[in-house]
Amino acid sequence: MTALVFGLRAQPSQRLDLSALTPDRLAGLTESDIAAIEVQTTRERVCVGDVFRLRMGDAAQLLFEGGSERFDRVGLAMTCGVIRVVGDVGLQAGRLMSGGRLDIAGNAGPWSASRMKGGVIAIGGAAGDRLGGPLPGETTGMRGGVVVVRGEAGARAADRLRRGTIIIEGRTGAHPGSRMIAGTLILGRRAGRLPGYLMARGSIIAAEGCEAVSPSFSDCGVHDFVATRLMADFIRPYSAGLADTMRRPWRRFLGDMAVIGKGEILMPAA
Repeated sequence: MTALVFGLRAQPSQRLDLSALTPDRLAGLTESDIAAIEVQTTRERVCVGDVFRLRMGDAAQLLFEGGSERFDRVGLAMTCGVIRVVGDVGLQAGRLMSGGRLDIAGNAGPWSASRMKGGVIAIGGAAGDRLGGPLPGETTGMRGGVVVVRGEAGARAADRLRRGTIIIEGRTGAHPGSRMIAGTLILGRRAGRLPGYLMARGSIIAAEGCEAVSPSFSDCGVHDFVATRLMADFIRPYSAGLADTMRRPWRRFLGDMAVIGKGEILMPAA
């Protein structure tokens, strides 16, 4: 069946909360039901029909033709189905997601994949700060699933990552993998300063090294890991280019010794 299409009428004049527009929430609704859903977050009352032209189709597949950095909470807590956005999105895309797939052709704002529990998020452009990280007052970040970013990512990507895999093909800002509890962060380009800052456990793989390693990490020498070769097979469907770089020796740094020191950063041997 064809997708349920949301054609953007014009760029919004205020931030919009699109958390109600997920496959599980729209199942069984009529066109008029969907058009009447309120999506405003600031000044004016706005409904879906004011922002989008609807073309009805299978609610398990949603297509947003046109995006905006003012589209907040796209895919919030989605459990199934597919959402595709041809353009940018704003804050907290895929937050609390537990299943399905969210494809964003453009850029995504801060806190994308925040406390995500399952499913797949693919970001074709750049991601904002604290990718996969917790909101203020929360103790853990992403808890499962896979996130792939084709472009760059801002500061503190994978902050307090608890479980799951984040793959960033571009550069990252400072402190990628800060305060990691577990999980895996794979960085295709040179990482920002002090990766793994205060990490307790987990693995950071920096394919092109980083600007500076914290002095509280211990250099454990060069190793040829079986685990990275197995990891290459796992990430190949998401990033074939990065998978090819995984089958080689790595220099291992253990830390952060400022906390319990059971995490690791793997960087090129040379």
